[in-house]
Amino acid sequence: MTALKPWPYPRWVAHRGAGKLAPENTLAAFKLGASHGYRMFECDAKLSADGVPFLMHDATLDRTTSGHGIGGAQPWSALSQLDAGGWHSRSFAGEPLPTLENVARFCRANEYLLNIEIKPTPGTERETGEVVAREAARLWQGAAIPPLLTSFQVESLKGALAAQPELPRGLLLDTLRGNWLQTAQDLGCVAVVCNHALWDAAVVAQVHGAGMRALSYTVNDEWAAHRLIDLGTDGIITDRVDLFSPAG
Repeated sequence: MTALKPWPYPRWVAHRGAGKLAPENTLAAFKLGASHGYRMFECDAKLSADGVPFLMHDATLDRTTSGHGIGGAQPWSALSQLDAGGWHSRSFAGEPLPTLENVARFCRANEYLLNIEIKPTPGTERETGEVVAREAARLWQGAAIPPLLTSFQVESLKGALAAQPELPRGLLLDTLRGNWLQTAQDLGCVAVVCNHALWDAAVVAQVHGAGMRALSYTVNDEWAAHRLIDLGTDGIITDRVDLFSPAG
């Protein structure tokens, strides 16, 4: 058994800024999530063709921007011109894609916390982990609480570990595959972040026994949130910033 260290992050985390209430991974979403009382946000970070970390979930631009094709294949000068809000609703038309630096400034100015999911364009897993970690270390230099870096991609977490070992890391899992616990330990993770349905008392005990925290995505129903709280998990990522009070 490894003792659990104090956990500096709140239980409730707003998914992609404000869930589905605003265009995901934009500053408009962060501001809306904050208006509902959230102090911590989750976002997805990938690299432009010229190495600028920016926020977007999909590998392709088509779903959430006015652009087309692979986002990571375009330079930031082109990506910065895209509309990342109009797809959601007319009131958000013209909202730009933010860089990780944009988001860092917003979070640090307001003392908000961040979970950065490293979401590499396929084929750039290691490089994305390294660059995002280095940029995060620079942007949060001197901050009392650093961002939590997470990824489904083991190579991305290896890159982050090699580049900035002092930044906290979490392994994202959609199944409890193979040696998942050993993998998280080998990566020096402070958390395991699971599809919420994967948690039961035994799995929570395994993670806590290894000295790591148990976090869940994406929890949008009250019954699921109550179950996770009763299990003693440590963090809940939600789209429903309008349903769950982060003080709860």
